[in-house]
Amino acid sequence: MCNKENNAQIRSDGILNLDDPGFTKENVCIVTGAGSGIGQAIAVAAAVNGLTTLGLGRDAQNGQKTVEMANKLGADMKFLQADLTEDKDIHKVVETAAAMGKIRYLANIAGLQHVSSIEDFPMEKYDYMQKLMVRAPFYLSKLVIPYMKKNRDGIGVIGNIGSVHSHICTLNKSAYAMAKFGIRALSQSISAEGEGKVRSFSVTTPYVDTPLVLKQIPHQAKTRNITEQQVVQDVMLGRSRVKEMMTTTEAANIFMFSFSQHARFLVGGDMMFDAGMILTY
Repeated sequence: MCNKENNAQIRSDGILNLDDPGFTKENVCIVTGAGSGIGQAIAVAAAVNGLTTLGLGRDAQNGQKTVEMANKLGADMKFLQADLTEDKDIHKVVETAAAMGKIRYLANIAGLQHVSSIEDFPMEKYDYMQKLMVRAPFYLSKLVIPYMKKNRDGIGVIGNIGSVHSHICTLNKSAYAMAKFGIRALSQSISAEGEGKVRSFSVTTPYVDTPLVLKQIPHQAKTRNITEQQVVQDVMLGRSRVKEMMTTTEAANIFMFSFSQHARFLVGGDMMFDAGMILTY
């Protein structure tokens, strides 16, 4: 039930390539979680669309693979190893991006999952998830917004990866859902203060074919006392009207459209591409 296009097969003909006045080399796009999954695809797509792209992640080796993917598609990008739970690294990220050009786009993608009941949830894991998935996007936004306001037109866009868990809560994913509900609030709060020029949005996806999703299948099977096949068929795809996972490129394309001039009225909204999981069951 997973797609055959894995992270190593991001193709140029699958990337939404837009003619947009903001998609130029002078403008910088920062992408967190760029070592794999959705973040990797967004970083490659941003580079292919002509943006000066700074990808971030904890694993330098995976980051280099993302750079090589962009290079193979005729695009250039830079990867910076960074731990977004460390304030000094967050400041380094923004300083590096500002030296590369005009900061105009930020994609907050980095995240992780931990499957556990509330009563058994380890607080150190909860704290780490909050730091990475809520505090880091907030802090990065806090630091880049002044740069966005200094752009000639005062325009900047901050995109945040959400989830169906931005809207609903399921078994044993309390910390993840809390973080994803929070990211929608961040998107709306940025937009409330942005006067229509610095805008923000969130993106709701169904299950996406990423390492984060695939790694949780055994945990889901164990906590629910079902087989791994049942996790995929019944839990992940059971309420989806499209019986396959979204590809990372499809998720990246939503971000590229939402960053573009075509989405200038997307101010605080949630781009719900959930395959009908939330509204049609």
